[in-house]
Amino acid sequence: MNNTELNERFTNLQAWLSREIIGQPLLVQRLLIALLADGHLLVEGVPGVAKTRAINSLSKGISGDFHRIQFTPDLLPSDVTGSDIFHPEDGSFSFSPGPIFHNLVLADEINRAPAKVQSALLEAMAERQISVGRNTYPLPDIFMVMATQNPLEQEGTYPLPEAQLDRFLMKVKVDYPDVAAEREILKLARAEASSIKEPAPQAMSDEELLGARAAVLAMHMAEPIEEYIVQLTMATREPHRYSQQLAGWIEVGVSPRASIALDRCSRALAWLNGRDYVTPEDVQQVVFDVYRHRLILTFEAEANGIDADKVIDQLIEQVPVG
Repeated sequence: MNNTELNERFTNLQAWLSREIIGQPLLVQRLLIALLADGHLLVEGVPGVAKTRAINSLSKGISGDFHRIQFTPDLLPSDVTGSDIFHPEDGSFSFSPGPIFHNLVLADEINRAPAKVQSALLEAMAERQISVGRNTYPLPDIFMVMATQNPLEQEGTYPLPEAQLDRFLMKVKVDYPDVAAEREILKLARAEASSIKEPAPQAMSDEELLGARAAVLAMHMAEPIEEYIVQLTMATREPHRYSQQLAGWIEVGVSPRASIALDRCSRALAWLNGRDYVTPEDVQQVVFDVYRHRLILTFEAEANGIDADKVIDQLIEQVPVG
């Protein structure tokens, strides 16, 4: 299948997802970007805004399988990874895979489980493998974790450590739908309650998905755009070069993973939009989702109500293109 046909398949998938996930076009687009960029997604939003429905619907549009893991304080690492089972009849062990061995995994309310459980995802997300005992087990070629957080309820939660956050390609903030979308949600809910459902498009095969990823990686990126990505990253580490205000806001800059993620996401966005080249606007559109969970702000910034998005606004304003 050529690049044009692959792009058309993703366009049709995006259109169907937008009809299934009403009022959340950003979430739909970022899901597809994460799929194309072979990364993981952290979604923060209030309950009931279709976070779970989004990745479940995506699983119907590709040939992969889906599993939801509800993170709770009593969850164990083996509940995620699986464990060795002892067979007393012959004294042998066999591995029983956990829910992480699926193509699309929803880690629902990931911050409700303690760090020991969160760390069970570290190897899976970064190395695409699971180690249990003396053995290591590879995960599927198509593997994506979408984790959710509720920004309202903070009691009984365990904030994700920086090492865990850095494994996520993007952090997406999801808000309530607007008035028009709310009306459409009511119509969709009534139709589904009456068993009237729009059929999903033909599931995309692994070969098609891997072909689309290869096309994204092969896209042309001009040297000034690549340099722009590098300079945006360096500005978070050396903010004093640009302004004392930025230097007073940023405690720790972003890691090299951020540069890699920004490159991959910019390419994926350009490809989804039907282009074979990347523009500065592509970089600027995704930089918020790539940087916001990786920046560590100073106490002074947080005390003054400055969040990561405000800092990124200043980075875009002050770092020249090319």
